[in-house]
Amino acid sequence: MTLLSDPLLYLFYPNPGNASWTSPKAFVLLVLCLLFITVSFGLKRWRGKQGNAVLRRLSRSWSSSAFWFGITGLVLLFARIESIGYVAMRIWWAVWLFFLLFYLFVQVRVFRARYYEVLPREVQDDDPRAKYLPRSRKRKR
Repeated sequence: MTLLSDPLLYLFYPNPGNASWTSPKAFVLLVLCLLFITVSFGLKRWRGKQGNAVLRRLSRSWSSSAFWFGITGLVLLFARIESIGYVAMRIWWAVWLFFLLFYLFVQVRVFRARYYEVLPREVQDDDPRAKYLPRSRKRKR
């Protein structure tokens, strides 16, 4: 039985090997994880400048989640390239991707359900009932 013929063996093989720092896949994953970490600092700064209280409350966990997804990805990448057994398994990348997609799904659902913006109201001086109400009589002098 070969490694590619059995999907479970492919995912759970403890030391998949054949990865290096010069690999294009490793470079893309490194850039992606570093981008998550960089975006987390940008989100923290953006959130501090946000004037909308509802948006600020809904985006509370975004920066810390992006940071931890980036750090976890770097750990998984390092373990894969340095062939650290059981931590280098491909299943951990699948779990990482599953949790990332699940987090994004939940955040989009919560944002769509709870985000609202208070619209400015027009002050209307004219009462539409005024033409039907009795008027006060003018006094003649």
